[in-house]
Amino acid sequence: MGTVKTAISIQESLFEQVDTLAQDLHVSRSRVFVMAVEDFLQRHQNQQLLADINEAYSDEPTVEEKDNLGAMRRQHREVVANEW
Repeated sequence: MGTVKTAISIQESLFEQVDTLAQDLHVSRSRVFVMAVEDFLQRHQNQQLLADINEAYSDEPTVEEKDNLGAMRRQHREVVANEW
């Protein structure tokens, strides 16, 4: 996979923090930015997945699903009653 060079403009104070972190981690400033973007993208993907899951489970059961659930409960009661 190739790399692409890019230029960004950031506040000087943020640049200094990135520079200090890069020195502390013994990596390049570019690597710090890559790590930050990778983390941001992963968090965003996780948030999107959670939103999709919540959407999938947010709907109310259909009439058919409610009927099936009722039938399963009745059958379970019968099985349990016969065991006791």
